Amino acid sequence: MDRKKTLFDDNQFIDRATGVKKEVMPLEKLKSLEDKITTAIERVKTLKDEKALLERKIRELEGLLNEKNQEIEQLMSEKNLIKNQIEGLLNELETIEL
Repeated sequence: MDRKKTLFDDNQFIDRATGVKKEVMPLEKLKSLEDKITTAIERVKTLKDEKALLERKIRELEGLLNEKNQEIEQLMSEKNLIKNQIEGLLNELETIEL
């Protein structure tokens, strides 16, 4: 079964003039590999930038959520204070009417 050669297959031949083994690597394969690596690097950079942006947005939203929670607590406290004041006034009115 013939298998397709990959970039990492042994591409050596013996130079008849010198008797030295030489490796043949087609420039197209190197260029293709370089393009793929460059694309991958650019994608990683883009993803890192997007991650940093999303993390900053999360921090902003968490801060806003904390502010709103504090505001809710303050309003509930004020509501309870007003409720207690009204109940006190109603009790005073009841004692006056007796």
